[in-house]
Amino acid sequence: MYSSKEKEHIMDQTIQKIFQGILDGEQEAVTAGVAAALEAGLEPKTILDDGMLAAMAEVGRRFEEGEFYVPEMLISARAMKAGLAQLQPHLKQSKVEAVGTVAIGTVRGDLHDIGKNLVGMMLEGAGFKVRDLGVDVSPEAFVAAADEVDVIGLSALLTTTMGSMQDTLKALDAAGKRSKVKVIVGGAPVTAEFARRIGADGYAPDASQAVALAKSLISPAA
Repeated sequence: MYSSKEKEHIMDQTIQKIFQGILDGEQEAVTAGVAAALEAGLEPKTILDDGMLAAMAEVGRRFEEGEFYVPEMLISARAMKAGLAQLQPHLKQSKVEAVGTVAIGTVRGDLHDIGKNLVGMMLEGAGFKVRDLGVDVSPEAFVAAADEVDVIGLSALLTTTMGSMQDTLKALDAAGKRSKVKVIVGGAPVTAEFARRIGADGYAPDASQAVALAKSLISPAA
């Protein structure tokens, strides 16, 4: 058995390894760090909060500051996802709750998914449970997901498919589910003005801000 001082040292080292591995986008370093942290008896929630979520918050900060770009965000998010997949069974055992649940999808008529995928990974990196509905998602599919999530994220990369966002909001309203869920929108042609016009709860120009927006909508006082 480790002494408390030895355990603290191991904790610092393994958490730092996970943190740095995510920043560097090194999947093997992250999974090795998670394995070492679990072996040392660290709480899954500590590994998640201090190693992974802290790292993804730093990735978001660097993106906002112009130090990271989309490719760096993607490789960091993939490294985080690899570690999260390894940690997930332990989180379930210790009953660690997600921050919230988000359904994401690219709207009907649009097959682009890079932006959506990045948003999904960043949300997972921030502690959300993410339900990815895929691409070319019908308004009906978003309506069906509304009962199970806190936030719905709509993505569009084509000007011609932006109208599907409004169709989705109308479908949620018609089904009596609009008040039960927050809806955020994003994608290259989408603007804050468009989001206001169609009645969305918010607009995010990038994945980092989508995370901040989702958090603020679930916990406005936070």
